[in-house]
Amino acid sequence: MPLGIIDDNKLEHVPGTAPLSELSRTDLEVAAGVDRGLLKHDPTGQIVLVPQPSDSPNDPYNWPRWKKEMFTIVIGYGCGCVGAIGPLLTPAFVPLATQFGVPLQRFTLGCNGSCIVAIAAGSLFCNTLAVKFGKRPIYLLTTLGLAVTCFWAAEVKSFGSLAGARALQGLCMAPFEALIPASVSDIWHVHERGFRMAIFNLGVLGGINLAGPIAGSVIEKGSYRIAMHGMGGAFVVMLLLVIFFMPESTFVRHDVINIDTTGHTVEVENPEKGEKSMRIEGRPTSTAASEPRQSYVSELKPWSGYWDKVSFWRTLIRPFFLILSPIVMWATLLFTICISWLVLISITLSQIFSAPPYNFSVASVGATNVSSFVASVLATLVAGYVVDGVATLMSKRNNGIFEPEFRLPVMISYLIFTATGFFAWGESLYNEDPWPIPVIVCMGLINLGVQLGTTSVVTYVSDCHREQSAEAFAIMNFIKNLFAFGLTFYANDWIAVQGVRNCFYVIGGTTIAVTLTTIPMYIWGKKARSWVYRMGVIDAVLKKAG
Repeated sequence: MPLGIIDDNKLEHVPGTAPLSELSRTDLEVAAGVDRGLLKHDPTGQIVLVPQPSDSPNDPYNWPRWKKEMFTIVIGYGCGCVGAIGPLLTPAFVPLATQFGVPLQRFTLGCNGSCIVAIAAGSLFCNTLAVKFGKRPIYLLTTLGLAVTCFWAAEVKSFGSLAGARALQGLCMAPFEALIPASVSDIWHVHERGFRMAIFNLGVLGGINLAGPIAGSVIEKGSYRIAMHGMGGAFVVMLLLVIFFMPESTFVRHDVINIDTTGHTVEVENPEKGEKSMRIEGRPTSTAASEPRQSYVSELKPWSGYWDKVSFWRTLIRPFFLILSPIVMWATLLFTICISWLVLISITLSQIFSAPPYNFSVASVGATNVSSFVASVLATLVAGYVVDGVATLMSKRNNGIFEPEFRLPVMISYLIFTATGFFAWGESLYNEDPWPIPVIVCMGLINLGVQLGTTSVVTYVSDCHREQSAEAFAIMNFIKNLFAFGLTFYANDWIAVQGVRNCFYVIGGTTIAVTLTTIPMYIWGKKARSWVYRMGVIDAVLKKAG
């Protein structure tokens, strides 16, 4: 029973479990039938690389460090732009609804609701295309689409045209929510992912939080059209970064020692020949090492030539079968709660702070998000080290064996910070406390907890379902955005009818109840991973050719 996790006795090896640190022990047999010297380690020689990279110089796991870091920087910038475009207009919802001559609830639904539901649909559609053709062409096309729709939205003459532009924007935003975690897993090993997942989350949350202060001032002193033109320019820059610094990360590995996703202690797989060897006596012979290194210029091609043999329609339904996994089911619940309440806050900020006793201007409403951004940055500085550090420390105490559930203790921070923030937010606004209390203290606590919580959840899913991470995040984003879309129907009226305290007391209580499900997930998570592997239904859909 490794540190409170109930062990499994039905598989020789449970997918996700892997050696991480050898602890300088010379007597440690990492896997039966595999000499320790056959496994590849990090430069220190102390941490086993999980997953094991191939010998190919073109394997993203073997990319130079600068190339991986540049890829991650583009992710951070791109997700920041995508995070910003969603709530860009929220500080001005009240005056813009008046300008377009529609009720506030209808404007919220058309401006943000159409965008959110399109993200949900786009998560599935773009994932299907990415699995079939690779991720790079999807990133390129959708980034171009984001630039075009921003310029379109800036020049609309009617509310219907604005809603249409926002819907198409949502479709193009989807890959930067659903595919990025899979891209991070494509290039970073298990012990390196926590910080990079935190960068992804910072991009999304930072964009959400910075959009308000910047756009609020621009809209108040100029117009929303200027703000949209500015976002269009930002996406043009993003397109250039994607072209030059985000090569294709999808890669088919040959003759690689599999120590984490197999049901056996070790396997050596050849994806093309469909061969598997359960035990090896030496490092597998491979021609991958002799492959010529792909030139930088060749990596600039929009499409690398990658092709998945599974049929389009089978690929489209793959994410729905991932929800059968208890891990994905739990993560979807937590991920939905983590993010959707932030959406509710963003679409009600103008309603709350434009009214008495605060009477904020458009710029001041937007500026309320500054504290959220600062909290997200602070959380990012520690999230990666905490998520990776806790997992590494627990692995050492577990005789050098990593369990994905070691990512979950960080959820304690989410429970404490976020739940406290929601209760305090509702109470302070009800009492009409001075604005620094709800804005700085409460929103800071909420965003601090959300950043830590989402990093933990996203990294856990990547560790449990590395080979199906794209499908897992597609279905997670699909459900999360459907839930957020539902919020746009009643969020403003909910607060108007029941009051802000009752509303956020319900949200705080719901957050506590949902987060407590982490306890059984931690205890029975390993058995859940074993059950998913033994069930075989997911693999039948994911791997069968169409």
